[in-house]
Amino acid sequence: MNYKPYSLHNFRQIPQMEFLSEEQKLEIEVVGTVLPFKTDNYVVDELIDWSNFERDPFFILNFPQKEMLDEASFNKIASLISKNAPRKTIQEEVTKIRLKLNPNPAGQESNVPEFNGRKLSGIQHKYRETMLFFPTQGQTCHAYCTFCFRWPQFALNDFKFAMKEADTMVEYLKANPHVTDVLFTGGDPAVMKTRFFESYFNALLDADLPNLKNIRIGTKSLAYWPYRYTTDDDADDLLRLFEKVKKRGINVALMAHFNHPGELKTEAVQKAVKRLIAAGVQIRSQSPLLKNINDRSDIWAENWREQVKQGIIPYYMFIARNTGAQDYFAVSLNRAWQIFKGAYNQVSGICRTVKGPSMSCNPGKVQIVGVSEVAGKKVFVLNFLQGRDPSWVGRPFFAKYDPDAIWLDDLEPAFGESKFFFEQAFLEMLA
Repeated sequence: MNYKPYSLHNFRQIPQMEFLSEEQKLEIEVVGTVLPFKTDNYVVDELIDWSNFERDPFFILNFPQKEMLDEASFNKIASLISKNAPRKTIQEEVTKIRLKLNPNPAGQESNVPEFNGRKLSGIQHKYRETMLFFPTQGQTCHAYCTFCFRWPQFALNDFKFAMKEADTMVEYLKANPHVTDVLFTGGDPAVMKTRFFESYFNALLDADLPNLKNIRIGTKSLAYWPYRYTTDDDADDLLRLFEKVKKRGINVALMAHFNHPGELKTEAVQKAVKRLIAAGVQIRSQSPLLKNINDRSDIWAENWREQVKQGIIPYYMFIARNTGAQDYFAVSLNRAWQIFKGAYNQVSGICRTVKGPSMSCNPGKVQIVGVSEVAGKKVFVLNFLQGRDPSWVGRPFFAKYDPDAIWLDDLEPAFGESKFFFEQAFLEMLA
């Protein structure tokens, strides 16, 4: 299959658009003017059930929905579009709305290191062992998720992370020998041609870094364009490159995003998974918990079982980040824990490699361990799975129970404490 992208410019050419009313098409155009919109022919032809598209998880994951904007913002943009307002006027209003949607969640800008007197705009280094690298050629995706916390990468130039300097990446790794993992991220690095992967990977191999143990690739490609690993022109070259890295003693891990078990059931994705595993690639799966998409325990249990059946390791259940269309996707922390617990209880131990539900927030990855009663008080039990300070990891702490809380910022310390144990140190870090 040849890749064909769809965006605001040509989505009305999708044959299945005949199922949508003109009002529904206008809603896509309005919301897609504010939040990035892109899909492809694999999603459209092989994932979406067009006989029930309004409730289909893959339609909602790709096509903007009216409720993803607040009513006032939607009406403002809809009015401007219907009046054929000048493009500049529309863009000015769009920018105002985008800046209200928290385009810098979890303090991503504070993760950018300074090295040799300059900010490395294509590197983030939040956790001691893991460095994120944003290759310039990988700062788009085969299709955009409507929940994406990195939507500013595609919509706001001031919030874009990217670099193409392999030498700088290597020098930074040499200066930080505690880094064991390099995570290629984006966007989606898997949109890159193999020759770009080769330039980056060969630079790492040639440097012969004793600290480098794992190269990770954060990608949605298995779910949105599995042909990247089967029939694309350079698919075989990419798999040979992975094999080469493995032979050098460095683990290659594909950090795959599977939001729903339906993404695992096409012949194309199953063939891609088999080829990757045969090449020695480890595949781990992660996803946020999303209202309107996968907010049921049985969906998660099926997802994990199907992943294990195909040789994929369930890795993370995340809480939808506090950015973009969070109100559309968010569930309460209490419900998130209930869904996780309900799914966890349905699967065997081999599926229980998964961790969560976890908030990737500014101080670190905070897990909701559960809801309990301590000293007569109902509380959330929390734990750092990762932290800006590694000493925070594995240390349980408690927050007052709040049935409506959807993010760490909504929680207050339990038992009369004025601050959580990490807060003072975290503020000092930011200062």
